[in-house]
Amino acid sequence: MADGREQAAPTSSAAAGAGDSAPLHSDAQLVDFLSSLLDYTPTIPDELAEHYLSRSGFQCPDIRVTRLVSIAAQKFVGEIASDALQYCKIRQTAAAKDKKGHVQAKEKRLVLNTEDLSQALREYGVNLQRQEYFADSIAAGTAKEKIGD
Repeated sequence: MADGREQAAPTSSAAAGAGDSAPLHSDAQLVDFLSSLLDYTPTIPDELAEHYLSRSGFQCPDIRVTRLVSIAAQKFVGEIASDALQYCKIRQTAAAKDKKGHVQAKEKRLVLNTEDLSQALREYGVNLQRQEYFADSIAAGTAKEKIGD
């Protein structure tokens, strides 16, 4: 949000009343939840979500559906980032234990790298590997080659 305050995602009390057999009550909760989506501005802008939904062939004029997809994507990215942070902490703790005799600072900056992200994504079925690049020399690809030599 523009004013710096975080906005809580709309919630539904349908999970609390999951054992209720009154479908009318759950319908009212669903209507309340969907109407709360109109007032909520997700982190992922509506235009960006609409762009990627249209690229995948999904067309829906209801902004609430787009916002629901944005909230789901935000949750997915947040979980991946949290898992990657845990892998980063584990990796740096293991590296600190390997360096015996070296004094470690109490407040060490955490550096997230591709390996941490790769391990986190692997839990969700996404295989991330760095592309291998090969070059004949250090300057390969940096200088323009003359055509016709």
